[in-house]
Amino acid sequence: MKIGPYSLNSNLVVAPMAGVTDRPFRKLCRSFGAGLAVSEMVASNSLLYGSEKTKRRANHEGEVGPVSVQIVGADPDMLAEAAKYNADRGAQIIDINMGCPAKKICNVMAGSALLQNEPLVARILEAVVKAVDVPVTLKIRTGWDKDNRNAVNVARIAEASGIQALAIHGRTRACGYSGDAEYDIIAAVKAEVGIPVIANGDITTPEKAKFVLDYTRADAVMIGRAAQGRPWIFRDIAHYLKTGELLPHPDVAETHSLLNSHLHELYAFYGEHTGVRMARKHIAWYTRGLPDSAGFRHAMNQLLTTREQLDSVERFFAESTGHTYTMENEMAA
Repeated sequence: MKIGPYSLNSNLVVAPMAGVTDRPFRKLCRSFGAGLAVSEMVASNSLLYGSEKTKRRANHEGEVGPVSVQIVGADPDMLAEAAKYNADRGAQIIDINMGCPAKKICNVMAGSALLQNEPLVARILEAVVKAVDVPVTLKIRTGWDKDNRNAVNVARIAEASGIQALAIHGRTRACGYSGDAEYDIIAAVKAEVGIPVIANGDITTPEKAKFVLDYTRADAVMIGRAAQGRPWIFRDIAHYLKTGELLPHPDVAETHSLLNSHLHELYAFYGEHTGVRMARKHIAWYTRGLPDSAGFRHAMNQLLTTREQLDSVERFFAESTGHTYTMENEMAA
């Protein structure tokens, strides 16, 4: 799959997730075979460029290209300015967020709220494409609600505006993350446009990835929540697509080693105070399905230093040696 001049080394994409797809997580997923990892969304408000949070979200030091930065906002000029700002600082692909269903985003008419205003969608896309020399991609949902599914119309607008790839989460904004993903609409979009289409939503296993690729004829699949605590899912999917064989779940020792490596990356990236807090959710995700993991996760949330976290993780995995994962791990993905 190509996006502009960039040929991806696989058709597996890491979905942008606020508070999750930071640089350590993106690098980890890429190491397991993801062909592209889109950043957390960066606000288009120029007043936020100097904040530490925004600087971290735009930090791509040491990442394998192409580097994709997602921007969010509702004003064409501000989004164009944000695109240029990030392109000038190393972004090789600019992704526009029109898929986020969060109330705080939609209440300012950004994210998936923009799907209600197709003329504004066109103005935004045209302004951003014109502002930068790098490829621009778009993330959308199937529509605003079940009575207003307009993904096909928006896809036509995107292609006409110069968008070079389109990711679709197969739910409306009103659906949030409930119900089943609407693969029929993704298939309809793929049949309508010539630009690459990336299917997103409910892709939790290698078998599901193959089904979605076959059913929708999409060029790639985008994995979000299923990669939380399971970054090896990209390796598993790539292997299954190539061979038809399923790889075994990593054993407890391998999971422990991977978690330790991830934790040290988080601590180095965020520092002691923020690193400990960011690590809590990742520790919870990695330990799903192991005996007594619920009590361990509760106790973990009380710890305040990196040393305490690492020691607690060491003890937990020492006690878990010899155990296997339960279905909780798979179902939670």
